[in-house]
Amino acid sequence: MWSTRSSALVVLQASLLILRFASTTSAIGVNYGTIANDLPKPAEVANFLKTKTTIDAIKLFDANPEILRAFANTNISVTVSVGNGDIPALVQLPAAKNWVAANIVPFYPSTKIIRVVIGNEIMQSANKDWIYNLVPAMKSINNALIEAGIKDIKISTPNTLGFLGVSEPPSAGKFREGYDKDIIAPMLEFLRETKSAFMINPYPYFNYADSISDYILFKPNKGVYDPNTRITYSNMFDAQMDSVYSAMRALGYSDVPIVVAETGWPSAGDPRESSATVDNAASFNWNLIQKVNSGKGTPLMPNKQFETYIFALFNENQKPGATSERNFGLFKPDFTPVYDAGVMLNGAGAKTQPQPQPTDKKFCVPRPNTNPQSLQGNLDWVCSQGIDCAPIQPGGSCFEPNTLWSHAQYAMNAYYALKGRRDDNDCNFKQTALLTTNNPSYGSCVYA
Repeated sequence: MWSTRSSALVVLQASLLILRFASTTSAIGVNYGTIANDLPKPAEVANFLKTKTTIDAIKLFDANPEILRAFANTNISVTVSVGNGDIPALVQLPAAKNWVAANIVPFYPSTKIIRVVIGNEIMQSANKDWIYNLVPAMKSINNALIEAGIKDIKISTPNTLGFLGVSEPPSAGKFREGYDKDIIAPMLEFLRETKSAFMINPYPYFNYADSISDYILFKPNKGVYDPNTRITYSNMFDAQMDSVYSAMRALGYSDVPIVVAETGWPSAGDPRESSATVDNAASFNWNLIQKVNSGKGTPLMPNKQFETYIFALFNENQKPGATSERNFGLFKPDFTPVYDAGVMLNGAGAKTQPQPQPTDKKFCVPRPNTNPQSLQGNLDWVCSQGIDCAPIQPGGSCFEPNTLWSHAQYAMNAYYALKGRRDDNDCNFKQTALLTTNNPSYGSCVYA
């Protein structure tokens, strides 16, 4: 991955990276909820996301026709949802065909619908009529899509981690007995057959405790040790992901990809919700997005970039429950960022900084979703300009994580620093870079 290297090895590595990135949709999407009376019109939302942010995928909790029309011809990927209560009826193919005819056919392919999810967190509903009809309904909607001539929309369903009977240590993860073979295994078999993804909603927020706050918020900490694998986990998100992976592996389905359907952090809460703060929300979401975009993956699933949907796009003022439920949004209804999560184009964002290492110094990093070809080109060019790329070579302090994204980021910033940080044009790289005040340094890897 450097200017002086074996060309055959690098071409192979680059080709594999390009294939891996090309096979995914966007890395970072957002859940677009609408339980509010002050939200902007869907057409305004579509224009905002397309022109002002790096977000290029949304997940809906219904199949709102106004939203589907608004996102036509935007090239923003859309996931639509079937309501929980509709599941039993949709087991019947005629009903499924009617649903597809009403909610998909009028909008596709002008609107880039990539997935239909059947219900939301059904396994936690305790409604056996929904639970035992879930997989049959997934199959029925899939068949209805095929009969309508639509073969590239995938089917899945989002699950909470409550379906795990064992979650610690991560290597021992197992699904709850009873549901594991009766529901989860048939679901995973269907997902494998249709090349679809297993969708989960990991929320470290709900496990918050002051004693492990750094572990939850991706900040430096002593980690949590898994004695089975001898792996020390540096953050709870990785541990939750690997617990699910271990449970899937135990059933024989480790090859089915995982999509993070929801995760996030509220920026305000009731007095008893002391962890629901702007600083914590900013820290969690910023670091999560940086982690996902790095392509580092998790200890048991290395070198993977998980399609991830942040909850949520907007604060929703009519959601019931605790104050936190109304304050998960990245944005206020007037499009003002609640804090800087790193999703605005040109580095624009709210004044609140999420960085664990805040500084006035600027750093040059790749734009989210920059394609591998551009990253490789930036890396090659910088290392041919006399920049010291030794730290990202084997044995170097910044070689790990050994990903194209991480190495290109280091090189691009090194070039910007060498130029004296005097001119923003030195952090342009054909519009594939942006400036941030978040210090990307970690461990012994120090960014200039």
